[in-house]
Amino acid sequence: MKQIIVGTHRPDSNSKKVALFVQKLYEEKGEKVGIIDLAQIDIEQSHGGHFGGKAPLPAKLKAAIDTIATSEGLILIIPEYNGSMPGVLKSFIDYWKYPESFEGRPVAFIGLGGMWGGLRPVEHMMQVMSYRNAYLFPIRVFMQNVWKIVTAEGNIEDTNVVTLLKQQVEDFQKFCKALQSQGLDANSKNSQRS
Repeated sequence: MKQIIVGTHRPDSNSKKVALFVQKLYEEKGEKVGIIDLAQIDIEQSHGGHFGGKAPLPAKLKAAIDTIATSEGLILIIPEYNGSMPGVLKSFIDYWKYPESFEGRPVAFIGLGGMWGGLRPVEHMMQVMSYRNAYLFPIRVFMQNVWKIVTAEGNIEDTNVVTLLKQQVEDFQKFCKALQSQGLDANSKNSQRS
C-alpha cells in the first residue's frame, strides 16, 4: 500500500486537507492508500535516547516507520516553512531505517506554499531522497497560495491544480508498477536482503 505523508504537525493544516483530497483521487482510481499524519505521532516527545537504539521508540513512531519500510510508494505533502520543509518532517525522516525505508522507494512530491508553491522544500526533500537512493517521481505538483485554493472543507478550487494532481496519481501508479515489474522497487530489494 502506498502512503501519503502529511509533512507537518500543525493542527487543521492545509497539508492534511490536501492529503485527504489526494487519497480520494487514488480511491477513484481503484487504489486504497494510507495516510501518515505527523500530528498523530507526537514526534516532539520522541526526542531523547532513541537514536542509535539506546531507548525503544514510542509505539506510534515505530508503527509509522515500519509502515514506511513496507510501503509500495510514498506521496510527500510538503508545506514550506521558512524556505524549507518543516523541521518535524525532517525529524521524522531521521528515524527511518536505512537502507530499507529509502533505497528503491518510489516517492512523489506535492509542495504547498505561497508564490512558489513549495518549490524550495520539495527540492530540499528531493535531495535527501536522492542521496538515499529513492526513486524520485518527476511529476511534481506545486500549490501556489495554498491558503486561497484549499477550502475549509478540504476542496481544491484551482482546476489546474486538480488536473495536475489527477495526472500525478495516474502516472505514479504506473511508475510504481513498472518498478515492481522489474524488481527495482524497495520491497523487492528488501526481500533480497532477508
